[in-house]
Formats: sequence, structure tokens, C-alpha cells
Amino acid sequence: MSGRLRLYDIAHARAGDKGDTSNVCVFAYEPKHYPLLVRALTPERLRAAFPALLRGPVRVFPLPQLSGVNLVMENALEGGVNASLNLDGHGKSWSFLLLSLEVEAED
Repeated sequence: MSGRLRLYDIAHARAGDKGDTSNVCVFAYEPKHYPLLVRALTPERLRAAFPALLRGPVRVFPLPQLSGVNLVMENALEGGVNASLNLDGHGKSWSFLLLSLEVEAED
């Protein structure tokens, strides 16, 4: 697989939340795509892609044994479930947003 592709072509994600913090784990379907996830899901890349949504620290935790990346994004849910009128106070949309990012894949 080479050329530009979206992360959803090579990975899936699960999202969770605690207050105003969104936690998303992105897992490659195949271990060979894990390096693409690591390159694509950096705090700098996420801030550039979603500047209006990310208002706090973004931490990335590589999970090489699981071919995944755990992302913890603080102040990313407009206050969270109990404090926001946001339709997605649980942050499930973060999975879709992250998986829509494009990456350059080489064989």
C-alpha cells in the first residue's frame, strides 16, 4: 500500500472520556502499519489539524505491543458531558476525526 490514505483505511479507534478530557486509542489493523500511526498522531499534527477543538495539553502514549497509540487530550470536550451543550460530550467524534487524517504510506 503506497500513496496517500486515511487512517481509517489501516486502523480503528475507541474513545472514552473523563470530564473534559478525551481519551482515544487508535489501533492498526496490521502491525506493519503501526509506524504510520506513530508518525501521524503527534501532538503537533493534531493541534494543526484541530486548532479550534484542542484547548489543552495533548499527550501521546505509544503502545507498540498492541500496534496502537493512546491519545489523551485535555480540555477537548467543551467542558464534558455535564458542563457542555456539545452534542458529543463523550467525545466519540474524536475517533472519527482522528481516523479521517491522511498519511503518506510507502510500501
